[in-house]
Amino acid sequence: MSEQVRHFDHGITAIDTQYVRPGLDASHLIVDEGRAAFVDTGSSHSVPHLLAALAGMGLEPAQVDYVLLTHVHLDHAGGAGQLMQALPNARAVIHPRGARHLVDPAKLIAGSMAVYGERKFRELYGEIVPIPESRVLIAEEGMRLQLGGRELLLVHTPGHALHHYCIVDDTAQAVFSGDTFGISYREFDTAQGEFIFPTTTPVHFDPEALHASIDRLLGFQPRAMYLTHYSRVTSLPRLAADLHADIDAFVAMGWRHGGGGDAGAVAAFRAEMFGYLCERLRRHGATMNETRLHELLDMDVDLNVQGVEVWMQRQ
Repeated sequence: MSEQVRHFDHGITAIDTQYVRPGLDASHLIVDEGRAAFVDTGSSHSVPHLLAALAGMGLEPAQVDYVLLTHVHLDHAGGAGQLMQALPNARAVIHPRGARHLVDPAKLIAGSMAVYGERKFRELYGEIVPIPESRVLIAEEGMRLQLGGRELLLVHTPGHALHHYCIVDDTAQAVFSGDTFGISYREFDTAQGEFIFPTTTPVHFDPEALHASIDRLLGFQPRAMYLTHYSRVTSLPRLAADLHADIDAFVAMGWRHGGGGDAGAVAAFRAEMFGYLCERLRRHGATMNETRLHELLDMDVDLNVQGVEVWMQRQ
């Protein structure tokens, strides 16, 4: 297998969706007793990578029972409709608040085009294919799904998005956390272990809810979290403490900079958040230069600043 496909224990495989850059966005494939499920899909451009990984493991598309979409942000679910066309037996499992947006993605497309412009949107996401309503399974709070010989528990986890759920896998003693348990790029791993920070993107960021969701996930006592950005982390109590501290720090920065009242305040907020994360990385033992740090952090810093600002405007 290539470096784009990494196998873990308990039938879990991480597949790089090749969204934006390698190492940014992972889909996870869970396999048990010949039955399979994808967790998140990347964009429509990612679908060939997912199907190639499935075939490379000797699995047929008909063996996939579920496409589990932690939430409907397009880096997680943009490729779901196209992937479903290739999986004859699969059902798309979607939060009740998000399902309508993938059955009729017109609003998702319009909102994203307003942010990126049509050309950049097509470059990032390609064509967003609707999912037939008959193939959607609503991810109710506490729902349990059977996959081969294991059971997957679905729990609603607001804070990053109102339409977010996570998957608790008791067999693997793991949680597939989407964006609820933050972002941990493998480039930031050091001798001190993994580095993590929250994702507070617009438009549903809610710090109180995110604190509670992180604690709820830890309450299942998992050995590992599988993040969409990017895959497996295991130092969970330490990472959770860092996430809690960062959420509070981001909110405090937002209030200091006045909620983005003008371009200068936004730029100052962005600069402070970037500096804060760089300082944390230096303490963590990261040695890459500032140019590389900008390459790895700028997109997330921009989105996080926007998310905190939108939250402040709701207060």
